[in-house]
Amino acid sequence: MSENNRIPAAPAKGEQEKLVEVDHISVRFGSKRHPFTAVDDVSFDIYQGETFGLVGESGSGKTTIGRAILRINPVSAGEIRFGGRRISGKLSRAEDQKVTRDIQMIFQDPMSSLNERAKVGYIVAEGLYSAGHHLSEAERQAKVDVALSAVGLLPEFASRFPHEFSGGQRQRIGIARALVMDPKFIVADEPISALDVSIRAQVLNLMSRLQKERGLTYLFIAHDLSVVRFICDRIAVIHKGRIVELAESEELFRHPLHPYTNALLSAIPQPDPLIEKNKKLLIYDPSIHHYEVDKPSWQEILPEHYILANEEEMERYHAEIEKEE
Repeated sequence: MSENNRIPAAPAKGEQEKLVEVDHISVRFGSKRHPFTAVDDVSFDIYQGETFGLVGESGSGKTTIGRAILRINPVSAGEIRFGGRRISGKLSRAEDQKVTRDIQMIFQDPMSSLNERAKVGYIVAEGLYSAGHHLSEAERQAKVDVALSAVGLLPEFASRFPHEFSGGQRQRIGIARALVMDPKFIVADEPISALDVSIRAQVLNLMSRLQKERGLTYLFIAHDLSVVRFICDRIAVIHKGRIVELAESEELFRHPLHPYTNALLSAIPQPDPLIEKNKKLLIYDPSIHHYEVDKPSWQEILPEHYILANEEEMERYHAEIEKEE
C-alpha cells in the first residue's frame, strides 16, 4: 500500500492528538521458506480518548494486531508509534518499561487469564512488582484497593482466590489489573465474548465510565458488530489480515458498502422473532472481486468513510449510495 493509500484517521478530528499510529504493518509467522502472513500492510490511527473498534471473524488478524501493539508479536514490516515515538522493533530497557506501563490489555477469557493459585490482591498488583516501580507494600496495596473500587469490587476481595468469583467479577478483576498500572491505552481483546449476555452491558458501561473518568483510549477487538456499535467511535472491518472498510460507527451501519461488512451485519441476531426467521444471511465470497488488472486501493467514498475497492467497484458503490438518497 503506497503512502497515498494510507487510511486517514478521521480528518475532522485533526485537532486531537494521535495516540497510536499503525503504519503499514505486516505480521508473519512460520519459517522463511513457509511464511504465513497474518496481517498484511495494515494502517490506521487512534486518537486520544476515542474507542477504536476492530471487527472481523476468527482468524482475521485482529488479535494479532492488538498483540503487535503490545509488543507480544513482532512486526515483519512497517512501524507502530505511540505518542509519536516508535515502539515496534528493539527498544531500550527504559523505553520498554514505559510502554509496558502505558499500554495494558484486557483478555478475552476471564476464566483462564487469572492465576488460580494467586490471591486477587497479588494478581492485580503483579505489574507493580516489575522493574521501574519503586513502591512500598503499603503503596502497592493502596493502588490495588483503588483499582478494585474503580471496577465495583470491595477492597477486601483482594484476599480471595479467583475461583470464588463469577465470570463477570473475574473480568472486573482483569480490568482492575490493567487499571492499576495507570495506563493511557488499553487493548480490549473481546472482553465480553465469554460472559453471560445479562452482564455484558454492565462491563461495557463500566469500560465507558472508566474511559471518561481516566481519559483512557481503547482498541476494542470484537467479532460482533452490534457490540462495537454501542461502545466504539470508529470501526475498522478486517478480513484475512487486510482492513476492507473504515468509518464512524453510525456511518458504517447506515451505509455498509463492502460485501464482507454486509455479511457481518447480516449475522447480527434480531430481537424480533419474525424478522430473525425471515432474514437473509449473506455469505461473503472473495471471488466476486476482480483484482487481476484493476487493483484495489483505499478511497474515501463518503466523508470519513474509507473502503478498499477498485475503480469498477467504486462506481457501483456510488450508484448504490445515490439510489438510497
